[in-house]
Amino acid sequence: MKFSEINTPAVVIDRDIVERNIHRFQGYCVQNGIALRPHIKTHKIVELARLQIAAGAVGINCQKLGEAEVMAAHGLDNILITYNIIGETKLARLVALAAKISKLAVTADSDYTLQGLSAAFTKADKPLEVLVECDTGGMRCGVQAPGEAVEMAKRIAMLPGLVFGGLMTYPAKGGTSAVEAFMSSAQRSLQALGLPCRTITSGGTPDMWQAHEAPVVTEYRVGTYIYNDRSLVAGKNCGWDDCALSVLTTVVSTPAPGRAIIDAGSKALSSDLMGLDGYGEILGHPQVRITGLSEEHGHLEYPAGGGALQVGQRLKVIPNHACVVSNLFDRVNFVRKGRIEKVAPVDARGCCS
Repeated sequence: MKFSEINTPAVVIDRDIVERNIHRFQGYCVQNGIALRPHIKTHKIVELARLQIAAGAVGINCQKLGEAEVMAAHGLDNILITYNIIGETKLARLVALAAKISKLAVTADSDYTLQGLSAAFTKADKPLEVLVECDTGGMRCGVQAPGEAVEMAKRIAMLPGLVFGGLMTYPAKGGTSAVEAFMSSAQRSLQALGLPCRTITSGGTPDMWQAHEAPVVTEYRVGTYIYNDRSLVAGKNCGWDDCALSVLTTVVSTPAPGRAIIDAGSKALSSDLMGLDGYGEILGHPQVRITGLSEEHGHLEYPAGGGALQVGQRLKVIPNHACVVSNLFDRVNFVRKGRIEKVAPVDARGCCS
């Protein structure tokens, strides 16, 4: 297939860049003695998860049970689900998943969640590993203080069907020092109680090159690094040449001077701004801004005398947030050295429960 034969809008992924991104950060983790557990919510593709494991990752991170079920069905067998699993239906699915793979762990931050996990796994063939989720500044889920983490760890160790696996956090951007302080305090208290804390896992692509600055962390979870995106370029984590995922789109209208419409709207680029101006970077056209999105249209503006776009012209957009784009398409187009290599399904697309 030629680029000209791809129906737009479409996701195009540069396989060479993907492989370079995988090996670059894996090398950093090896150098710093950190176990790498990639977050597959960015790509949701089994083939790419296998590439990450082959490069040296210890396992994968999933955010939702549905994602983990898809990955397990294709042979991925060391999975951490960093989400509170609540409700009888989901707990039954979790028990079934645990029976199929060699290593499964989840996180929890409330006694309600722990009680449900314990009830589900009391009669299971093996106990479920549970990590305490800690809020080190991200203000999402998680216990609020090291002492609370210790109390919850003690609770896990006492409940039937469960085993305490360690501590987990997803920190705020720039929060590496806060992770070190929180986790070190909790770890000291756990050691004093004789309660082993085998894993302390943190994550986040924006601060991944600072992971070594929190030596208490034994494992790092990172997702967007495999593709990179406009938000990471803006944060100086990478350059445009490190962005593997782009959205190929076509100009469908030029209704007025300085304005054009493309066939990629919010259903292709997502409406995430990520603190940026506009909805993506059009490669090779720095003067053109994506100023707005409706469902099926992207609205472009550019200086009226600065080189007009033409109907039928194809453009490549680096999205603000690659992870969301992955969940908007059934298939992606892999390219290598400028040629279409294959069309692949997004295996866990839509697995949001």
